[in-house]
Amino acid sequence: MEISGNTFKFPLRVPRLNFSYSGIVPLQVQKFSSRISAKMVTTVVDLRSDTVTKPTEAMRAAMASAEVDDDILGFDPTAFRFETEMAKIMGKEAALFVPSGTMGNLISVLVHCEVRGSENNADGTMDVAMIEAAIRSPANDFHYPTTRLICLENTHANCGGRCISVEYTDTVGEIAKKHGLKLHIDGARIFNASVALGVPVHRLVQAADSVSVCMSKGLGAPVGSVIVGSKSFIAKARRLRKTLGGGMRQVGILCAAAFIALKDNVGRLEDDHRKAKILADGLSQIEGLKVDATSVETNIVFFYIAEGSNIIAETLSNVLKEHGVLLLPESSASLRIVLHHQISDGDVEYTLSCIQQAVLQLQAEKNGT
Repeated sequence: MEISGNTFKFPLRVPRLNFSYSGIVPLQVQKFSSRISAKMVTTVVDLRSDTVTKPTEAMRAAMASAEVDDDILGFDPTAFRFETEMAKIMGKEAALFVPSGTMGNLISVLVHCEVRGSENNADGTMDVAMIEAAIRSPANDFHYPTTRLICLENTHANCGGRCISVEYTDTVGEIAKKHGLKLHIDGARIFNASVALGVPVHRLVQAADSVSVCMSKGLGAPVGSVIVGSKSFIAKARRLRKTLGGGMRQVGILCAAAFIALKDNVGRLEDDHRKAKILADGLSQIEGLKVDATSVETNIVFFYIAEGSNIIAETLSNVLKEHGVLLLPESSASLRIVLHHQISDGDVEYTLSCIQQAVLQLQAEKNGT
C-alpha cells in the first residue's frame, strides 16, 4: 500500500506477514489465520485506546529527577509548577492534579451541584432549545430537582471523537449564565479538539466554569488528569479530592511526566488525526465494512460490519489479535480504533492489510469456501 497525504492505494502488501493481496486470494491455499501462528507475530499495533501508550524516555527521566514534597500539605514544587502552567494554558485561575478523569469530573460535579446526568446528539452536542427547556427552577415545582449544572464533553468519545465548536460552547455558556447555572466541560481530549478546530484551547473553554483534562489519553502521560477553574472552585475541589481518596503525597513524580506530555505531545496530535483519516479512508474501501470517513475529525474511528457480511465484531477482533492488531469491539457489528503518538504510518498500513485479509477469511469461512 502506498500512503500519500491522507490517501492510499491498493493493492496492499504486507512484508511483515510474508504475503501480498491483489484481488481475491484463494483462501483454501493461503489462509490468513492458519498460515502464521501467533507465536511468529512480532508486530503489535495497539489501537484499543490512546490510554495504552508507554511513558517516553523523557517522561521517565523527568519522573526520576522530579523535585517533590508533600502535596497534601501543599508543598510539592513540581505539582505546583505543573498546575500553574495548566491553569495558564487553559485560561483559568487555578488547577488541581487528580488521579483520574473520573475523579476530576466527579469532583467538579460535586462542587457545582452534587448530581450527575447525560444526554446528547450524534455529534456530541445537545439541542440548545432542549437544554433550556429542561432547566428546572425551584420556584416552579418542588417535586423535581433544581437544575444547577450543564455538562459537555469535547471531544465526544462515543460520537467518534467529534469536536464541539467554540460557537456552540459559547451559546451553551450564555444559557447557563442566563439561568444562574454552571457549565462544566469534560475535556479528556480537549487538546485534540483544539488542534482539529484550529482554536486555542483557552478560547475553546472560555465559557466554562470548570474543565477536566486527561493527561493520559492523547497526550500520553502514564497517569492523571487536571481540573481547572476559579480559585474558589479549586479550593473546594482540593478538599473533595482528599475526601474521595485522591490526595497523594509526593505526586510531583506523576506531574513531572504529565509536564513532559504537555510540552512534547500536543504538537503530535495533528499527525494522529491524519493517520485516523487514512485508516477511515482505507476501511471504507474494504468490502463488507462501513465507515463514515467524513465524520472522522480527531483520533477515533468507528467502523461497522455491513449487513449480510456474516461477521461478528468480536470474532474479527480475535482474529486480528492473533496477528498483533488490538482494537475494541463496541457491539456485535461495530469496532473502535483510537490513534496515538506511538502508532506509525507503517502500523496503519499493517492494520489495514490485516483487517482486509481477516474479513476475506471470515467471509470465506461463513460461505464454506
